[in-house]
Amino acid sequence: MKNFLGSVATIDFVAGANLAGGTGLLVGATFGVVVSDVLNGGTGSLFVGPGVVTLPKAATITPANGALLYWDNTNGNVTTTASGNTLIGHAVLPVAGAADPTISVRLRG
Repeated sequence: MKNFLGSVATIDFVAGANLAGGTGLLVGATFGVVVSDVLNGGTGSLFVGPGVVTLPKAATITPANGALLYWDNTNGNVTTTASGNTLIGHAVLPVAGAADPTISVRLRG
């Protein structure tokens, strides 16, 4: 097919702040994880999946394996609350407990 550009797992973005690699980031309507440190105004790479990543989670959530997960851009973490947040994927094993600061997420890609 002439217009196929290839399968991509990363996209480039221009950072609006200094960002550390591994940070969850919403760029417009696209969610991904910053691949490596990038300075404010610099061009970075954003892993958009598909794939499994570990991200910070809201302290109160204990989702089941396969549960839909959303990015809370205000708090910079994963939540199970859909309202006002962006769908990013679903929970995978090992599923996080309430005391765990992070959760494994299979990004939608």
